[in-house]
Amino acid sequence: MKGKGTHMKTISLVVLVFAIASLTAAPVRANTKVGTATFTGIVNHVSDNSIKVTDPKTKQTLSFLILPKFDQIFSSDGKTTYQMKAIKAGQYVKVYYDQKMLGQRHADRIFLLARSNRVKGRQ
Repeated sequence: MKGKGTHMKTISLVVLVFAIASLTAAPVRANTKVGTATFTGIVNHVSDNSIKVTDPKTKQTLSFLILPKFDQIFSSDGKTTYQMKAIKAGQYVKVYYDQKMLGQRHADRIFLLARSNRVKGRQ
């Protein structure tokens, strides 16, 4: 019986080592690729976990999930970030998104835009 317990501990240890190795094998890069789809429009609604945007030209409205502690809101140069509270209803935004997570659209990055559909400068 002692041999069987030792064997199970060895197998558990090997599985744990492989799990840790698989997590460390692909390190997260600072500039990870964002969603390739974009949507530009006016913010209708924003909350802690979602944002709803309407394109004034096509009248199409899309909603995007926002993960907790979302901090990918940028200025025109892409270097300055804003907090989520900087986004208000009525602002023009460009949302980079994908639908990998359970088929739902979720925002990867948001750029604050001017009414002329150009990216805003620093505030």
